[in-house]
Amino acid sequence: MRKLICASIVVVLMVLLPLTSLAQAPGSRNLRQGDSGPDVTEVQRRLQRWGYYQGPISGTFGPQTLAAVQAFQRRHGLPVTGIIASRTFAALGITMRPAAVAPNRAAAVTPTRGVSPNDMQLLARAVYSEARGEPFEGQVAVAAVIMNRIRSPLFPNTISGVIFQPLAFTAVADGQFYLTPNQEAFRAAQLAVNGWDPSGGALYYFNPRTATSPWIWTRPYIKTIGQHRFLR
Repeated sequence: MRKLICASIVVVLMVLLPLTSLAQAPGSRNLRQGDSGPDVTEVQRRLQRWGYYQGPISGTFGPQTLAAVQAFQRRHGLPVTGIIASRTFAALGITMRPAAVAPNRAAAVTPTRGVSPNDMQLLARAVYSEARGEPFEGQVAVAAVIMNRIRSPLFPNTISGVIFQPLAFTAVADGQFYLTPNQEAFRAAQLAVNGWDPSGGALYYFNPRTATSPWIWTRPYIKTIGQHRFLR
């Protein structure tokens, strides 16, 4: 009888432990003050990397984490709720898992017809070389600028034409464009191709810390995401 009880406990633990782990995987649940787990740890790491969070990486969603989340939401034009849900996860570059993501959001990462694998590779390279280290929303915005240029009569009407237009992108000129993009860059490219435009219709962007062209400062300002200013 004792052996049977022990065996039953082992079986229950084998079933419950993976479920607990899945429930705390980044993007598997909304996060708010009072929560704790590996998913909170990942959020704290990202907020710390981008300068929003100065506290310890504790895995506990306390007042410091709340303040950092609210500052991040405010900076990125998100509802300042202090709760990390789908839009804030996306801006942080964390993919929500199927159980937590809305159906229309899940469909948004399906590649659009008419864009070749080569074009997606080029767009992901542009995102990675121009915007790696930026918030995920900022990476999508860089890809969206390229898509906006395709639709503008002022620019070439293909992804390759826009990217390789002379002097259009610093990363092409200095060779960083040929670095291997990561999966985050591919996801950002896919979302932009499918219509997400966090840039607000921008045709230009620049980093004010490194910009050398006086002309870029004359363009109408739309918003700032991370280190980049987006312009018409």
